[in-house]
Amino acid sequence: MAAAIGIAVTARFNPGNVVLFYPPYRIDLSLNFFLLLQVVLFVLLYLLVRAVRATVRMPAQVAAYRQRKRERDGNKGLREALKALFEGRFGHAEKAALRAAELEENAGLAALIGARAAHRMRQSERRDSWLSRVEGDASLKTARLMTVTELLVDDHQPEAALAAVRELNASGTRHIHALQWSLKAEQQAKNWPEVLRLVRSLDKHRALHPALSSRLRELAYDHLLSDPSHDAESLMRVWSTVPSADRVKPYIACRAATALNARGLHDEARLVCEESLAADWDERVVRAYREAAAPSGTPALLLQIEHCEQWMKQRPLDAELALTLGTLCLKQKLWGKAQRHLEQALSDANEPQMVRDAHLKLAQMHDALQQTEQAAAHYRQCALATIL
Repeated sequence: MAAAIGIAVTARFNPGNVVLFYPPYRIDLSLNFFLLLQVVLFVLLYLLVRAVRATVRMPAQVAAYRQRKRERDGNKGLREALKALFEGRFGHAEKAALRAAELEENAGLAALIGARAAHRMRQSERRDSWLSRVEGDASLKTARLMTVTELLVDDHQPEAALAAVRELNASGTRHIHALQWSLKAEQQAKNWPEVLRLVRSLDKHRALHPALSSRLRELAYDHLLSDPSHDAESLMRVWSTVPSADRVKPYIACRAATALNARGLHDEARLVCEESLAADWDERVVRAYREAAAPSGTPALLLQIEHCEQWMKQRPLDAELALTLGTLCLKQKLWGKAQRHLEQALSDANEPQMVRDAHLKLAQMHDALQQTEQAAAHYRQCALATIL
């Protein structure tokens, strides 16, 4: 309003005149009208320039609009694909991944989502087709190899999964999740030495639950030590690779002693059991110690009896130990001790197997002493325990 008032007052007292002369023409204009024409001409020229520029820039603006629309549609498809994948709607996830893959920036991630969705629907060919789209993308190499490993392990293709792990390790990338999937692949491939190595590595990072770690170790040692292809020499080589901390664990010592006994290495089996029992008492190891009994009349058998008697002082109610001591005394023909400990084992027994073994040993003892009636009675009790 102030500008309008100023212009009106100035124009009123402006007697200026503008003459445009072009022979034979002459045009007289007031200065105020000339200035008005200049302003109008400037506005018209400005509008003309803007119109020309808008016309020239229109193709680029249309292309930018279409690109923004593709980005919106691609990002929307990527969000929908992730949402459907997490919801378990794998068909919808794969269709949304196809829409998301139309945007170049989302193509790699959309392919990984599509591969997972196709895998869940057990469509191996489509899964592999999705994964092949990402092979040339260096930025997604780690994500692709981790996805390949996980899906192939789930599909029970351990060799192909391990090949992907080796490629991942060759790039210098090592992390806990890769080790966990490698562990599953090695377990499927029954590569038990490598399973043990990976379990130890994951235990250092506290990446395995203690119960799972213990169970995996037990499975690995069970297969390693119970392999029927082992002879005495190869079994001892395997046992020499077991760390000292693992040797005294009951489930490992029990399996090792059983395998050693099966190959006639009773001295080694007794040593394994004694070391394990000194560290951690376990009835399974006591049973293996009984099976590793030395020959009758040998100093080794007498030493076994002595060890069992020392243990009985500490565990007077242990039925498995009483059965073992009675069995060893029976083998040494110490009839009185054998009968006492076998009857104690029978009275404290809480398992059918133990009852059966105690009756059998007592029957054998009475049979050796030519006490036929007592022997027959225990044989009958042994048979009944077997049936039950």
